[in-house]
Amino acid sequence: MKVLVVGSGGREHAIVSKVLENPRVSAVYCAPGNGGTSREDKCTNINIKEIHELLEFAMENKIDITIVGSEELLVKGIADKFKEKGLKILGPSEKAAKLEGSKSYSKEFMKKYGIKTAAYEVFESQSEATAYLEKCEYPIVIKADGLAAGKGVVICDNFSNAKDCINDFMVVDIFKGSGKKIVIEEFLQGVEASILSITDGKVILPFISSKDHKQIFDGNKGPNTGGMGVIAPNPYCSAEVLDEFEKHILAPTLKGIQEETMDYKGIIFFGVMITKKGVYLIEYNVRFGDPETQAVLPLMKSDFVELVLSAIDGNLDDFNLQWNKGCTCCLIAASKGYPGSYDTGLEIKELDKLQGKLFVAGAKEEEGMLKTNGGRVFGITALAQTLEEARKTAYDDMEKIQFEGMYYRRDIGKSE
Repeated sequence: MKVLVVGSGGREHAIVSKVLENPRVSAVYCAPGNGGTSREDKCTNINIKEIHELLEFAMENKIDITIVGSEELLVKGIADKFKEKGLKILGPSEKAAKLEGSKSYSKEFMKKYGIKTAAYEVFESQSEATAYLEKCEYPIVIKADGLAAGKGVVICDNFSNAKDCINDFMVVDIFKGSGKKIVIEEFLQGVEASILSITDGKVILPFISSKDHKQIFDGNKGPNTGGMGVIAPNPYCSAEVLDEFEKHILAPTLKGIQEETMDYKGIIFFGVMITKKGVYLIEYNVRFGDPETQAVLPLMKSDFVELVLSAIDGNLDDFNLQWNKGCTCCLIAASKGYPGSYDTGLEIKELDKLQGKLFVAGAKEEEGMLKTNGGRVFGITALAQTLEEARKTAYDDMEKIQFEGMYYRRDIGKSE
């Protein structure tokens, strides 16, 4: 069996690693991949990114399964184009991918199907949005409508900050079109949880919960990032919380997918907020989360490739999804200056003798060395029977690795 994994981050490295556990897999191709995927046995990086190139490659090389990591290509309809050619691909249709591709569309979907979510308003005019801000209670949440690489959500503590944020989104256009339309949303006080799931359009199977740490600095301070660390399972996801999630978020979401006749055979990620008033849905992602994937997949006991095939073939209702006991802690190492500007090309040293698993993200192999090539450079995932043991192993590993200006949070798994 030959598998194509599309993307270049730590998420894709984790997917490649899990795919390779299946003995039927003879070759994995990662497009474009990174310095970690290139080091995996049976995995070859291919330097292509466009849908037509990926489609041509899959047909010429008789790829059995394609797994799409990044949201951008899903929103552009890669799944539709692959299916038109009779190729198996894990990913929602272009229509279904709007659940992530447009914040306003997803909020309207939630409202239509009675899914508990924060109160909101949608704006395409800066002046109307600013006038609305004068009547808001603070803090308030402002979201770019389109894709923004995980950085399009800002919590504003006062009118002045909110006004500046709207100007950045709508006028300065820092997200190159994705912030021209915005959602202004009620701020929910609570603890976030990430629940990755897989669907074949008939059932949704939730994965083990996880807890991401989005902000750059300890104590959840500073600007949002793509994610600085994850623990799984999420200690705040009690049986009661998960029951409420399944009844009031997962079930009506499945009903909506079916009633809207969405072709959805892929990953659906629920970002939820656990509050004193109950469990609220913050957002959908239509693909694996990063770095949640790096914490969740190592806990999966069931064969990942067989799970993917069951979703693509519409047989998830017969799949017995099982998980290993224990906990994982994934720490992210970032370049100095991230999420702002940062240097690249710095050698990463002391990568041997690690106890956990290294998942490379923004790094490339050059002259036999691994060198930094992005903001979030790599993650270390440790698995143990308890969270405290997993944290200790991950931090012990992180202290061994070195590159100039390397930064990581010291409170992953401890900070709410």
